Amino acid sequence: MIAVLQKLDQFGRNLMPLASTLLLVLLTMVPVVLPGFTAIMPAWGLMAVYYWVVFRPDLLPTSAAFAIGLLQDLLSGTPLGMNALVFVVVHWIVLTQRRFFVSTSFVVLWSGFALVVLIAMSVSWLSYSVLSLTLAPLDAALFQALLSLTVFPVVAVLFIRLHRAFLPA
Repeated sequence: MIAVLQKLDQFGRNLMPLASTLLLVLLTMVPVVLPGFTAIMPAWGLMAVYYWVVFRPDLLPTSAAFAIGLLQDLLSGTPLGMNALVFVVVHWIVLTQRRFFVSTSFVVLWSGFALVVLIAMSVSWLSYSVLSLTLAPLDAALFQALLSLTVFPVVAVLFIRLHRAFLPA
């Protein structure tokens, strides 16, 4: 009986990356009363995908990133597959450079996120422009990238605490 409970406990702990990423995607859907804030809301889901792929890629596989991106597309009304594409591209980029990010300081991790968020916003902007057959305004994507970059340290600290509490080495 104890072995079953331990396995159930470990299974629940292993769901932390997926659950926290889903929670942040749902946070994106919370209505904000500030005019124009919806267009530049921080990319909460992107932050989660980035962090968990760097530190626990085994618990947030590419298929999960794709599914979470599709869920965000369905909930937000963006063209279906746009966020899924962005999350998969980010997952691939971070996974290929994971060894570099794991063994460095927080400043390098944050700098890596800066590069990743710029790439993600560029892919998002480009795909939205292609799908709408018009040149989308670039300022909203840049402000969203800047706001995401500014908020990332707070989210990273939260994830570090969750990681240490639920997924000890």
